[in-house]
Amino acid sequence: MKIILTHEVSGLGAAGDVVDVKDGYARNYLIPRNFAIRWTKGGEKDVEQIRRARKIHEIQTIEQANQIKAQLEGVKVRLAVRSGDAGRLFGSVTPADVASAIKAAGGPEVDKRRIELGAPIKTLGAHETSVRLHPEVAAKVNIEVVAA
Repeated sequence: MKIILTHEVSGLGAAGDVVDVKDGYARNYLIPRNFAIRWTKGGEKDVEQIRRARKIHEIQTIEQANQIKAQLEGVKVRLAVRSGDAGRLFGSVTPADVASAIKAAGGPEVDKRRIELGAPIKTLGAHETSVRLHPEVAAKVNIEVVAA
């Protein structure tokens, strides 16, 4: 199935890209989560709008991405969450929680869709996450999850 991506999807493409994927992947995952829309001849007009919006929000150069990477890696991020007696969290830490904690710690504003947690964070302690700033630049951010 031919689709137009409306958001960046890891391993597939960026917003505004037209890609071919398996029918089930598009129908059951990408389209219901608003990561993509079906490709149509009329939808080609939407591609240009999506690409223009992406250029506005995108980090333009590798140098700019490296500057933001240096800022991110220099920030000490502490995230206070509710937890049980054994150090297990009530729920888990989301990319939106990480983005707000980075901002609160004095770091640059980061889009939550660029934060890759790897495995869900469900325990107290130190955890490492990755932030994709540019296709060639990713920053490692250390997060300390503490009990609230």
